[in-house]
Amino acid sequence: MPAPLTLLMDNGSLEPAATLGLRALAVGLSERIGTGVEAVSLLHSSAVPAEKLGGAPAEILEPALERRISSGQNDFLVIPLFFGPSGALTDYLPKRVVHLRRKHPSLHVKIAAPLFASGDVRLARILADQVHALGSPARRVALVDHGSPAKAVTDVRNELACQLAGQLGPDFTVAPCSMERREGAAYDFCEPLLSGLLRQPGWNAGEVIVAMQFLLPGRHAGPAGDVATMCREAETASGGALHTTTTALVGEHPLLLDILADRWRAAATRPDDGPTTGSGSS
Repeated sequence: MPAPLTLLMDNGSLEPAATLGLRALAVGLSERIGTGVEAVSLLHSSAVPAEKLGGAPAEILEPALERRISSGQNDFLVIPLFFGPSGALTDYLPKRVVHLRRKHPSLHVKIAAPLFASGDVRLARILADQVHALGSPARRVALVDHGSPAKAVTDVRNELACQLAGQLGPDFTVAPCSMERREGAAYDFCEPLLSGLLRQPGWNAGEVIVAMQFLLPGRHAGPAGDVATMCREAETASGGALHTTTTALVGEHPLLLDILADRWRAAATRPDDGPTTGSGSS
């Protein structure tokens, strides 16, 4: 039987830069762990024209698994490029694997833990390094994530903000916020939004650093993405009193590969209880 094939999986994007960034991380991770790693997305990325990806089409997970199953590969280890336990990992992905196993009973998929683990401050170290790399005199930091309908993911944002404050020290003030949220009181846990935070007293004037809790560039985190647009709009609304600076993305920091390698090692050595195992802590 072939050894498990490692797949590095992001959520997917229609922006070519996201797929190219994912592929670069897969190459780096392969070098770290000494085995092949292939880049796939959960959704979306297969719609990117191949000519924008160096001629190699992006793959999304289900067809990617089908193609490899047809060539005799039935055992897979999926490394999620996700900060926390989103519904994509805890619900959607396991259901799709169960669906595939109806056609391919020998399919075995092990899902590693997401990036954040309580007690592991390396993500906060990455964020702190990105803040310091700006060389900005600002001491107010807005840590912004995408925003999630899963409270467990927002809890990750909030704990990361606490860790980041610890890494930066008492001279800094760190506030967690999200780029967007779903409507309804049930999703109030996502508050504050970045757009609202940057209009609040204490945050609507002077220098503010926006720390990007995003992994890869795309329509949200790119130079002309949604976060950048929100920052410009807040600066305009302030009448020029506010100036924001955004950090580099988490995926650009070499320490991320150490975290991914540890998630791979933990999953590879973890006993499992069936053909599909989840992404809980490991």
